[in-house]
Amino acid sequence: MDTLYITSTEQRRKKRSVFVIVTLAALIIIAFIISMNTGYIRLSPLDVVKTLFGAGTDKQELILFDFRLPRIVISILIGMGFAVSGAIIQGLSRNPLADPGLLGINAGASLAVVLFISFYPTTQRGSIFLMPVLALVGASLTALLIFLFSFRRNHGFMPTRMILVGIAFAAGISAVIQILQLKLDPNKFQFIAVWMAGNIWGTNWKFVLALLPWIVIILPFVFYKAKVLNALNLGDQLAVGLGARINRERAWLVAAAVGLAGSCVAVGGGIGFVGLIAPHVARRLVGPQHQALLPASALAGGLLVLVADTLGRWIIQPDGIPTGIVVAVIGAPYFLYLMSRPK
Repeated sequence: MDTLYITSTEQRRKKRSVFVIVTLAALIIIAFIISMNTGYIRLSPLDVVKTLFGAGTDKQELILFDFRLPRIVISILIGMGFAVSGAIIQGLSRNPLADPGLLGINAGASLAVVLFISFYPTTQRGSIFLMPVLALVGASLTALLIFLFSFRRNHGFMPTRMILVGIAFAAGISAVIQILQLKLDPNKFQFIAVWMAGNIWGTNWKFVLALLPWIVIILPFVFYKAKVLNALNLGDQLAVGLGARINRERAWLVAAAVGLAGSCVAVGGGIGFVGLIAPHVARRLVGPQHQALLPASALAGGLLVLVADTLGRWIIQPDGIPTGIVVAVIGAPYFLYLMSRPK
């Protein structure tokens, strides 16, 4: 009887997970369609359909293919990257309030970009391609330092210590960024302020092609490691008993989280809360097993950033509101709700 009950419960859980994932994918498609019709210059649904099939005017093709579609695709990719990165970090640290921003990974990427802008004109050719690379380097170095400070010879990797070290690094890096901003000329200061607010500044197909390989390569790798994350969540002793090489697996998963977060920060700026909110929403919908949690987190993150970017473009036209601010407006109340929940 117990075996039949467990089997039945497992089947219901899998059916629910499939339903949730399909629903999130459908919502992304709906938001995608709405976003194509949203902007300072309005395109009706009929105009969008005509343009997609090559029957639109030159102006409509310019608006849709050169401005809106790249931004929409980038929003989804950024949301997926941040969300899965947050799910990894929450799984490794066994802390539901951890995310790339809290650990200082986003701050490290931002510092690298601010240093670059401080000493190199952003108007020169090639600068827009160097900044994503430098953001990734900054995030990687920060994560490496956090990982080293969180490792003790006799105790191994300590998740709680990683959270504390990450918070300290984030605070210190943010202070350095503020000092550097005070020394910038007004134009550069304005660019950095908007970028750090979470403005998706890379809105053409070149940035899509630059970001897409990171998402396409790292996400399947992380999904493949879902069982490892499940084992690590049980604690080090049980994980070792299940055959997991915990230090090596943690290093690979941290590298994946950094790759996702760093590449997304480079294109989307300082968009916070996505790595915190999306995994929480997914966990409430599909449960803690990472086989379903990771893809659900990716879809929830993509949906969140796409909706936030669409709202930001619609609320104040033509300039719009940076996507990171809209996400923060949504994420801050949810964060307070998480903090207020009884354990």
